[in-house]
Amino acid sequence: MSSAPTRCPGCGFEHPAGTGVYEGYYHASPECWNVFLQVMTREYEDAVLFGQVHQLSVDAYAVQHAGGPHPDKSVCIHLVGLYWTLERGVAPPDVPRRLQALAANVERWPHLELPAQRAALTVAHVADADTPSEHARNVRAWSSEVWASWKEHHAAVAQLAQRTFEAVSSGA
Repeated sequence: MSSAPTRCPGCGFEHPAGTGVYEGYYHASPECWNVFLQVMTREYEDAVLFGQVHQLSVDAYAVQHAGGPHPDKSVCIHLVGLYWTLERGVAPPDVPRRLQALAANVERWPHLELPAQRAALTVAHVADADTPSEHARNVRAWSSEVWASWKEHHAAVAQLAQRTFEAVSSGA
């Protein structure tokens, strides 16, 4: 007898029911979190893949799983990460330094309402990849769709990114 699948509250993907527990602050099911950990493992095991897409994977997962106890600071930082990479062409390995500067220079984080429609692609799309190049393509498609789902907040995110630019330029 098989149990009914579980639906992730963040991304909406249905996963076979598991027995895990997830107590982090992402608005995610334990099953979805486990798929994300599998994707992270694949990226950590391949230095080239890590450099190409790891930051996009982390940022896309974080903002697709906003809500619940997920703090505004985290949502904003990861949205800025997507903005820098997808809109401004910053190389993913260069994003963390910029995000650290942003985190150090913002005292009050705006609350951004969740998108009316979530992205259809999820981390499961990435986990299904058979090769590193397919994995990278899937991460780019997933992260682009997640970023697009937050379109009503793109201007606010761009303003936060400007703070990053100012902080990095000033040497903060």
